[in-house]
Amino acid sequence: MRGFIDKMLEKKYLFTAFWFIAIIMVVALIGFTASMVKEVPPLPKKVVSVDNEVLYTYDDIVQGKGFFQEFDLMDYGTMLGMGAYLGPDFPTELMHKRIVFLYDYYAKEKFGKTRDQLTPEELGAVKALVIQDVRNTKLSENEVVYTKASAEAFKANRDYIVNFLVNGNKKLAFPGGVIKKEEAEKIAAFFDWGQLAATCYRPGTNITYTNNWPHEPLIDQDVTWSSIVWSLFQLLALWTLTIFILYLVYEHLLKKEDNDLEEPLKLSALYPSQRKLFKYIPLVALFFVIQVFLGGYIAHIYTEPAKAFVLDQSILPFNVMRALHINVAIVWVAIGWLVGGMFIAPLVGKEDLKFPWLVDILWLALIVVGAGGLIGIYLGATGHMRDVWFWLGNEGREFLNLGRVWDIGLVVGLVLWFLMVFSTIRKAKENNVMVGTIIWSAFGIATLYMAGMAPLHKIFPNFTVDDYYRWWVVHLWVELTFELFAAGVLAYLAVILGLVSRKSAERIMLLELVLVMMSGTLGVAHHYWWQGLSEYWVALGSIFSALEPVPLVLLMVEAWKEYRHTKEKGESFPFAIPFLWLTGSAFLNWFGAGFLGMVANLPIVNYYSHGTYLIMPHGHVALLGAFGYISIAFLYIVARSKAAVDGTEWDDKLSKIGFWLVTIGILLFAIPTLVIGLHQTAVAKELGYYTARSRETIEQVIQWSWARIVPDTMIILGALTVFFDLFKKTYLAKKK
Repeated sequence: MRGFIDKMLEKKYLFTAFWFIAIIMVVALIGFTASMVKEVPPLPKKVVSVDNEVLYTYDDIVQGKGFFQEFDLMDYGTMLGMGAYLGPDFPTELMHKRIVFLYDYYAKEKFGKTRDQLTPEELGAVKALVIQDVRNTKLSENEVVYTKASAEAFKANRDYIVNFLVNGNKKLAFPGGVIKKEEAEKIAAFFDWGQLAATCYRPGTNITYTNNWPHEPLIDQDVTWSSIVWSLFQLLALWTLTIFILYLVYEHLLKKEDNDLEEPLKLSALYPSQRKLFKYIPLVALFFVIQVFLGGYIAHIYTEPAKAFVLDQSILPFNVMRALHINVAIVWVAIGWLVGGMFIAPLVGKEDLKFPWLVDILWLALIVVGAGGLIGIYLGATGHMRDVWFWLGNEGREFLNLGRVWDIGLVVGLVLWFLMVFSTIRKAKENNVMVGTIIWSAFGIATLYMAGMAPLHKIFPNFTVDDYYRWWVVHLWVELTFELFAAGVLAYLAVILGLVSRKSAERIMLLELVLVMMSGTLGVAHHYWWQGLSEYWVALGSIFSALEPVPLVLLMVEAWKEYRHTKEKGESFPFAIPFLWLTGSAFLNWFGAGFLGMVANLPIVNYYSHGTYLIMPHGHVALLGAFGYISIAFLYIVARSKAAVDGTEWDDKLSKIGFWLVTIGILLFAIPTLVIGLHQTAVAKELGYYTARSRETIEQVIQWSWARIVPDTMIILGALTVFFDLFKKTYLAKKK
């Protein structure tokens, strides 16, 4: 049996397994995508009252979605749980207010009382009437008919939303003064469609289009049994497969006889294209600093939404600052990875890029796209680009806020980067599986971003379809192609730094590729549970989740052991700082994506925690650790190589201070956000999701929000230290 397992774990069989799994996963995803358009909540031609008064139409819903995006309301509140956590979940708010209105309407009609005056028996009778009203409303492509009571409830909700969006509510950090009345009315129609999706049963079922999300005790809407079953299955599968992977790695992949470590990388000269990368270093580090300062700003607004911080919120509105906080992060992480690819390519290909001047062109293009896109995000959301918001302004989809022109520019830059890397390393003598992984994952990074750009010239009418493809970029782009690139690069670096044997690195990397392809492709399903797709996505998301960081962490554990062994022997290790960031990335990848991901992503937990603070620690630690740390490691690799070749001084002290400030800070950041998120989740379970998202619920644990001052300050100081350290090492270092 052992011999059979060893044979199956040989490189050629793992390589075959990867392609076998890849083909199955991609075909399955295409199949599910083809069926997806048939299961999403339909957009009705019109919504009318029982006496045939037209309340809103298909065009109103689509135009409302456009205004929702234009003014970036997704970075203030949420749509079916997708978006930011300061404001309300807009469909949930309208759903709850509609139900409360119906209680008062039927209480007055049947008993001549208000809801609060009803006896328990009378309240039960009114509740039955409310449930009947809500459940008898049918969502279809043709016509939705509201009862007289629901029609009146919609009008009241529309007036509320129009007043909120036009005039604002400074106590809830929404200054107003941007959206016009006629625009707000269309947005109200879009939100009402969302509450229809959350309350109307799918044809032939007693489950809503959102799989009974959100929890609303007033109409007995609660989690389904299948979510409980699949949560149990997910835990059992994760536990079993983790043990199995540990067994495979330590018994069959990390073989003691594979001790033929290569000589650590020693550079005597740099290629011209590599020297041109120096200008990228302070740019990436500066964007890191800007991003964390923006994070500190919005953290203050989360804590004290009614008060201004630095400048009035009409100048620095929360939603715009949050969009910039996220997109600046995407910019600096992506550029850092591009730097790593362009630096490693000549090392692998043993020759310089064919046209080194393209490095300068790419740098200039990224400056134009980055600056133009970020300015557009601000001007678009603040109403200064009403005629061109889609092309140059704020596209208003969380994480994908760049206007379409800037989207196209980014894709052109990514394709140019891929061609530069590919043309240099495609003929490399050591064209092994690690190099192949770097090449084709770079191709995936360059092209998969386009999934979020369809249709090219306009928005998707249906929010559920639109969000489906948005997650292709947010999840598949990041947790699939970036993970594959990370696996290839980390394995290659571990080998050329003399820390892991080539055979062990290749085998573990191939196992990582199999797991990433298996869990990263259909694992996107765990984002689809409650936003309008069928119940089988709960099963898919539960099965394919949280496993891909495991072998990568094990690879870095082995590399760390060898690094410790090198130090014990008294040998110098010049790339200690880049290696420190790489090992930090491996740990935070496991902790952020795996551990904290499981905290929030079990279906039974996520049903109540969806769109709460409980998602924050997972998102922040995973993005910074899994991808940001690798970006910073690339910067230090370039800076350290320059110092080695130019013979300049190099000191690790400041570098380590920056690393530990950021690392301890992001770990401490997880504590208060977890506490607040768990409190919200408990409230959602007991009192309903509407109450969980209310400001009153946050105020009950506001001391934990203030506690973020400590970790946020540490991260800001760490980012400043990293920026100063890299700038000094790149431009101010003295000769030895």
